[in-house]
Amino acid sequence: MGLRTKIGVAITATAAVVSVLIGLVVHHRTARGQLETARESLDQRVVSAAEDHAAGFDRPRVILNPHRLPEPLRRAVDRGRRATYLDRSGPEPTLWAATRVGDDVVVLKHPYTRQIRNLEELDEVLWLAGGIGTALAGVVGVALATVAGRRLNASARTAERIADGDLTARLRPRGGKDELARLIHAVNTMADALAARLQAEREVTANIAHELRTPVAGLVAAAELLPPGRPAELVRERSHRVRTLMEDVLEVARLDADAEHAETDVRALGELTRRAVRAAASGEKVEVRVVRDRLVETDARRVERILANLVTNAFRHGSGQVVAEVDDGVIRICDRGPGFPEQLLSHGPQRFRTGSRAGLGLGLTIAVGQARVLGARLSFTNPPGGGAEAVLDLSDAIRDVDAEVDAAASTSASAPPDDGD
Repeated sequence: MGLRTKIGVAITATAAVVSVLIGLVVHHRTARGQLETARESLDQRVVSAAEDHAAGFDRPRVILNPHRLPEPLRRAVDRGRRATYLDRSGPEPTLWAATRVGDDVVVLKHPYTRQIRNLEELDEVLWLAGGIGTALAGVVGVALATVAGRRLNASARTAERIADGDLTARLRPRGGKDELARLIHAVNTMADALAARLQAEREVTANIAHELRTPVAGLVAAAELLPPGRPAELVRERSHRVRTLMEDVLEVARLDADAEHAETDVRALGELTRRAVRAAASGEKVEVRVVRDRLVETDARRVERILANLVTNAFRHGSGQVVAEVDDGVIRICDRGPGFPEQLLSHGPQRFRTGSRAGLGLGLTIAVGQARVLGARLSFTNPPGGGAEAVLDLSDAIRDVDAEVDAAASTSASAPPDDGD
């Protein structure tokens, strides 16, 4: 049940309860007032009848010494009291009044049907008014809940955009000082603080990597001049690894700053995959399966960079045979290792975080960033049979190329033949 429904139901239920309570109060007060008025009127009449009886004159509707008298009224008269009593035991309610004059009992009775009918009509009016009021309250409640729900949904969508990495997303303030206005202000303030913090972290990382370029380049050059031997090999290996890490950090910084732009051309996806896998395998065996090859309009260098990182990650953190499969614009990199950790599947690759089960460092982060530059979709899954699978989807590029090919073919078909001079 959504928030709008809950608020509408709550307001409608509250209005219904209030209507019932008001109806009960009005019914009780009206019934009590009617009964008191009828009793006072009949009591005055029985007093007049008693006086007339004492003077030797009896009015036509006066009952003297009746055989049937309601028991509560008889007990009151026997004690010498003048009393009235509403009898509901018969087919119709009747109001009685009695008093004693000497040895005689003077009694008057009056049907109470009209008062009961008036009360029933009042109840019908109260039910109708309560129903209309409840329906109106429900409509107003749903309308208010809809307005509030839209603002909350907008806040939720903006928060989701911020969580997905769009740090420029903000909520539009609508004025006022209610809870929703405070929520909007809090979300915008949080987004500003988060964007500032991430920007500062990116700038620090990029500046450190940039400042290290010259010293690292000198270190690599010096390592190449060392005399042959195992220590020199270790120094060269570590220096090359530091240079690779520094270049990766700079690439991540450029991707975060949206400073990268794709330069596209038309390539066969199967051949592009084979070349990228050969470059990344470094002597390791990778099986390349081309189920259906297609032409794609994309940036070949960035596709090779993505595939190289995925294959490297599969060798480094997976096990068994690594397979690269091309099927109609989709490339799958699979291995038979323990699979990606849940943190990666839930939140995606995160820089500077590594684990024993999969690469969570810069390699997959760069692959995701390059896919974003290409407008492609890169996803990570653990298939039911085990292992890990990374899927690069370039289907949008296929449709663009097919459209251009169709347009070119149409133009060629409609052009008149050139007969020459």
